[in-house]
Amino acid sequence: MSKKNHDADVAFIQALAELLRENDLTELQVKREYGEDDSLNVRVSRHMAQHVSAAQTVAVAAAPAPAAAQVTAAPTPAAAAAAPADPADDPGAVPSPMVGTVYLQAEPDAPSFISVGQSVNEGDTLLIVEAMKTMNHIPAPRAGTIKRILVDDGAAVEFGTPLVILE
Repeated sequence: MSKKNHDADVAFIQALAELLRENDLTELQVKREYGEDDSLNVRVSRHMAQHVSAAQTVAVAAAPAPAAAQVTAAPTPAAAAAAPADPADDPGAVPSPMVGTVYLQAEPDAPSFISVGQSVNEGDTLLIVEAMKTMNHIPAPRAGTIKRILVDDGAAVEFGTPLVILE
């Protein structure tokens, strides 16, 4: 690949990254054909961290040229320091025992099972996780006080996703 093509490709990638940011997109992929055996594949993605500015990653793979470039803009150290600790590491975290959809109340118009600051006893229902059309009541593993509710009503959860912080 010539120096001229390389400079043009870098400008092209920067323009794609700007387009991604301006339109609040998370990913953009483009393939440029220069000739029969010469092309440029570009995938630009942006991963949003919770309460931290976005980190943008730009990867370039030029075929058949062996050179590949990667540009990464990381969050500032001040923003990284302000990020909250991972709730999964909290000793009071109650993890989801299954994959499913979370419901904070038994019916749409019913009151929530729990609220922040509420005391619960061991075995009290914290919320429901629907899996395969079955409503699974998630019990409190111990008595305590609800410090944080980490999921929204109707949110999808994976196995092990922290649901609430119980102290």
